[in-house]
Amino acid sequence: MAISSEHLEKLTAFRRELHQWPELGFEEHKTSRKVCAYLDALGVDYVSGVGGTGVVAWVDGSGPASDTAVGLRADLDALPLEEHSGVNHASRNNGCMHACGHDGHTTMLLGAVAELQRNNDFSGRVYFVFQPAEEGVGGARAMLEDDLFGRFPMGEIYGLHNWPALPVGRFGLIPGPIMASGDRVDLVIHGRGGHGGLNPHGCIDPIRIAAELIHKAHTIVGREVDPLSPAVLSICAIESGQLSGFNVIPNTARLCGTIRALDDAAADAVRDGLRRLCRSLEDYYGARIELTIDTKFLATVNDPQATTTARQVIESQFGAEALQPDYKPSMGSEDFAFMLAECPGAYIHVGSADDDHPHGLHNQRYDFNDRIIPHGVSLLVGLAHASLERQQAG
Repeated sequence: MAISSEHLEKLTAFRRELHQWPELGFEEHKTSRKVCAYLDALGVDYVSGVGGTGVVAWVDGSGPASDTAVGLRADLDALPLEEHSGVNHASRNNGCMHACGHDGHTTMLLGAVAELQRNNDFSGRVYFVFQPAEEGVGGARAMLEDDLFGRFPMGEIYGLHNWPALPVGRFGLIPGPIMASGDRVDLVIHGRGGHGGLNPHGCIDPIRIAAELIHKAHTIVGREVDPLSPAVLSICAIESGQLSGFNVIPNTARLCGTIRALDDAAADAVRDGLRRLCRSLEDYYGARIELTIDTKFLATVNDPQATTTARQVIESQFGAEALQPDYKPSMGSEDFAFMLAECPGAYIHVGSADDDHPHGLHNQRYDFNDRIIPHGVSLLVGLAHASLERQQAG
């Protein structure tokens, strides 16, 4: 399917407007209004305010009546970063930028709405799910708690993400886990401060404990997890004392990090290992350690049948060579996982790298590659047709 140059020009302008006015999770009020205005102009039915700032629209086919339905999903939110891309359409909201391409995902989904409304020669219904707050603040869960699949029942749901690790024209897709679960780990070590020269022996030094904790925590995966089950534990930040207090042992140290895994057993093994480590350090040093593990993301698991459908669509539209061979899961995480845990579907990585777009996701110099808008629109439309046809075939 080829979209017209006029439609592509309109979508590109819309994407760049979204890029100029990014909003953080659950604050996407202007973004949602822009989406709704686009839908109004198309004459498409929708419900706003789903899960906070989310929007769900739908288009019915003109073919024989059918109660089958498929969902297509995109994300709305941006990141708390200052943009350094230098593009003309750079963010005008200081300290906030679309560094993950959600502006492009939203645009591609709106493009699919327009194409499926214009050519609705299918049976069944296509839902378009514009999800808020993907970046670790629970937008998918908020939509599910707002009865997403009860109010808008669908047999399958599909999502896309631009992927700078793949060149334009390539697609990443595998059955089973394609992205990892993601936990936020927070630790507070409560010791006893004092003078680093006069009485260090009378202190319970939280920095010393933190150093040992970091060293031993980074051995957990290698000795607690099945080596055939990928997992990661990273302590990414530490805060304790003041550099001006060169001889002051502080009372506390704070650390945070992340756990990533492709299956529940691996994730549980890392969590249990970290809990045991904290208890042993408490006993040895006489400190108190607060450990909080907050699961931000489940593993993103592709349904085998939906994955087969998506592969067939990609091969039909772009050729068999477009599928990246021997594709491996990413240890990044994705909020869409919560939707896939309740409704079968698939998540697809759409190659976006070229000479003009070398920067990765969450980079302050990143900008979405508008060259892939037609790829995303075409793929989403193809997924809708193929899913409905397969569901109806039984």
